[in-house]
Amino acid sequence: MSTLNAAEPVAPVPGAETAAAVEVRDVHKRFGAHRVLDGIDLTVAAGQVTVVIGPSGSGKSTLLRVINHLEKPERGQVSLGGELIGVRRHRGRLRELSERQILLQRGRIGFVFQQFNLFPHLTVLDNVAAAPVATGRLRRPEAQQLARTLLGRVGLGDRTAAYPRQLSGGQQQRVAIARALALRPSVILFDEPTSALDPELVGEVLAVIKDLATGGTTLVIVTHEIGFAREVADHVVFMDGGRILEQGSPEQVLDQPQHPRTREFLSRVL
Repeated sequence: MSTLNAAEPVAPVPGAETAAAVEVRDVHKRFGAHRVLDGIDLTVAAGQVTVVIGPSGSGKSTLLRVINHLEKPERGQVSLGGELIGVRRHRGRLRELSERQILLQRGRIGFVFQQFNLFPHLTVLDNVAAAPVATGRLRRPEAQQLARTLLGRVGLGDRTAAYPRQLSGGQQQRVAIARALALRPSVILFDEPTSALDPELVGEVLAVIKDLATGGTTLVIVTHEIGFAREVADHVVFMDGGRILEQGSPEQVLDQPQHPRTREFLSRVL
């Protein structure tokens, strides 16, 4: 399988090289009586790979959805390259953006889900080409050429005419990664990208993400793959109970954790 060539990074949108830092400030989120995020503060620098670990139900996936404004925080703010996501300041107050404006912002934030979320009625090629066409960034022939390039980089250049049902789970997830890259985002969010895969298919997806990480793409990855986190992360975040309990380099968090809950969690998964 060929994978992304780190020497040939996907060209960023204009200004993306200065707009890739994610800032999460005092973010709170509830679902009913359950507090899912409880005052989250997080900074992701441009070009940094941040891996978020923690037990199920700790708020990791919700944090990604808040960054992408798929979930609206009840309190706090998220910004990308200094631009607030989902809201804007108007006469000293914050106002919600229109859905169209939010969709334009989401074009700068790639998202790879657990369950692939490919369009079953579209070919692999058209799944990847769809977003650049829908957003008006590229005409269909240009989008399809970009899609062919990206599919080649994730090792699926020979499956452009296939439909999702004809692919393995690992192949579908690689299509999803190519689709996320098609909008040339400033940052890509991965929500447990291997959790829905059979064990023998995990490696092929992690290899593609690893190539992205070494190529300088800004990534935020929620994963239970601790060995993978140790290998690719610049920064590791441990969450539990909707809070960030510990963060730092892989050596600090994974090898010499300071918080008792981090130590307990790692003792169970390593």
